[in-house]
Amino acid sequence: MQLTYFDSNSWLIELEGKRILLDPWLVGDLIFGGASWLFKGSKNQKHSIPENIDLILLSQGLEDHAHPPTLKKLAKNIPVVASPNGAKVAQDLGYTTVTALEHGSAYTLGDRVEIKALPGSPIGPTTTENGYLLKGLKSGKTMYYEPHGYHSEEIKATNSVDVVVTPLINLKLPLLGAVIKGQKTALELCQHLKPQVILATAAGGDVSFEGIIISILKAEGSVEDFQQLLKQNNLSTLAIDPQSGENIELSLV
Repeated sequence: MQLTYFDSNSWLIELEGKRILLDPWLVGDLIFGGASWLFKGSKNQKHSIPENIDLILLSQGLEDHAHPPTLKKLAKNIPVVASPNGAKVAQDLGYTTVTALEHGSAYTLGDRVEIKALPGSPIGPTTTENGYLLKGLKSGKTMYYEPHGYHSEEIKATNSVDVVVTPLINLKLPLLGAVIKGQKTALELCQHLKPQVILATAAGGDVSFEGIIISILKAEGSVEDFQQLLKQNNLSTLAIDPQSGENIELSLV
């Protein structure tokens, strides 16, 4: 299994010979609803758009997961699997093959990789977006992804997972509390699943941020702190803080 990190929640996953682009942000700035005064993320280094993509996988319909400028650049004949909100974004942008996955549903990519949708992050009072469990059908190796640290009982009931991609720090807003859950929820997840590797997402990469939200957003913890938590709880999981553009080859047992 190989993973390449492209900042924020953006990953290229290579599993069983398939190349899956997850929540891609590859071009332009990251802005919510056109309100750059509220929040704006800018990449400090450019990344080439990966070639030979077999699937685009979107966990949410928000801009930091279904990034319109990036999706406009990618070929519209690449299949898309997404949460219902993410699927609507892809359909509106002209993608020709879009599969909306409800919680509990699964999609098989080329008889090589099974992708199962699980409950993920709540967006507003009535909508819960997707987390994903990916499984290589030949190797049996598994990867779980949830970008905001909201881990469902369904994934906690899983016997084990080899690789987890989820936040490892907390990001909090005054009055609202944690918008990204890391340390405590990630530790509980590792205690349940005992993954070989856990990789930080959401808050990393080589990105500059500005706007009102950034001025009041509070970060707590670090990947180094989390590795210490793992050791204190007698867990052998390796915590990785991926660097922008880094290709990480995982030697799983």
